[in-house]
Amino acid sequence: MSSHLKPEKLKLKTLLGDYPNTMALKNGVLRPKLFDFEFDPVKTPNRAFKRVVRELEFDVAELALVTYLQAKAYGKPLALLPAVVGEGRFQHHCLVYNAERGKVTVAQLNGKRVGIRAHAQTTVTWVRGVLANDYGVDLPKVQWVTFEHGHLAEFPDPKGFERAPEGSKMVDMLLSGELDAAIIGSDLPDDPRLQPVLPDPHDAAQAWSRRLQMLPINHMMAIDMDLCKDRPDVIQEVYQVLAQSKAMAKDENPRRSVHAVKGEMDLTPFGIEPNRKALEVLIRYTYQQGLIPRPYSVDELFDETRDLLGK
Repeated sequence: MSSHLKPEKLKLKTLLGDYPNTMALKNGVLRPKLFDFEFDPVKTPNRAFKRVVRELEFDVAELALVTYLQAKAYGKPLALLPAVVGEGRFQHHCLVYNAERGKVTVAQLNGKRVGIRAHAQTTVTWVRGVLANDYGVDLPKVQWVTFEHGHLAEFPDPKGFERAPEGSKMVDMLLSGELDAAIIGSDLPDDPRLQPVLPDPHDAAQAWSRRLQMLPINHMMAIDMDLCKDRPDVIQEVYQVLAQSKAMAKDENPRRSVHAVKGEMDLTPFGIEPNRKALEVLIRYTYQQGLIPRPYSVDELFDETRDLLGK
């Protein structure tokens, strides 16, 4: 009797946030044929990134790109899919100061206390890269104050970094004057006291994007290396259903894009070539800031998945 039963469908332990381009998968409208996703219930995926790279807990996981670059450097058995989840966004406005306590300019950053969630956070890496490469800020002369350990246990804060008191909140310390400025990404509150350090940040970001012909991206999908080797057909379908979910979101809202360069720019690009320029810049910034031991090429990030996807 049991010999006639269908084999149990493969289940993939998965970390994935709720975004427009993932909702068809998250709500079950789109179902893979070869496997089922078992979605972790965590509401904010970055809160589980340590579990991705320390415990190697997931088969498929959304992961911040700087965390992936460091995971590669430390030999973690994770492969990368060129599938952006969570929308790319400009970062210039994320460096803010408390206007009630006086203006802080880019030229004044040396010696200032600047709060960051973590030293190797991807948003922080983007902003510091802009500061160093476009505004001439000497990053080691800034007093960086971190609030969390990095995702990789092997990469602690360097000497000279300060850890905020346990339980303290970055915005509270900024408003109280304990910080002069802070880099705050998606958690940036709508508070008129918090003003951007970079002048005209949205215009500056547009000009920067036109010059580099790219939009900053933060998260892609990491895959367990053994799954890549043992079930290439599953990896192909993971990529396919992610792309289908994205297409379904675009059909529902065809105007979801930014006019960052001439024409429309895709906020969630798929494939190696559409992500090449952004990855090249991010890798350069990551290496400049001492977060990885060498500047990887874009192609070697996808050594395990490129042939599977025909990209």
